[in-house]
Amino acid sequence: MRVISQRYPDICIEGENYLPRPIYRHIASFLSIFKLVLIGLIIAGKDPFGFCGMQAPSIWQWGQENKVCACLMVFFLSNMIENQCMSTGAFEITLNDVPLVQILDNEMKLHVHMDSTPHHCS
Repeated sequence: MRVISQRYPDICIEGENYLPRPIYRHIASFLSIFKLVLIGLIIAGKDPFGFCGMQAPSIWQWGQENKVCACLMVFFLSNMIENQCMSTGAFEITLNDVPLVQILDNEMKLHVHMDSTPHHCS
């Protein structure tokens, strides 16, 4: 970004994040808390299924035998899902406060008028 500012000092570059829909934010928050609780249960060796009077599934038994691998798997898989929930992919490009391209809510809008855009040949 510094190279662009040095080469083109008149260009103003600004950035900010667009928030995802509230349902996706809530899902990501729930997953973040659930991930920490699940990793804590794996490390502590507690069986949450025993509290409910159920038999532990085989994946839980495998996780208790392979705690490091299970914790890493829970961490990375939940982070992948959280990132998908929080990513909007939204952006917009403006030139002299005139919007050229917008992508919001997975819908691309082009605002380019060929007659009004100056062409510079170098």
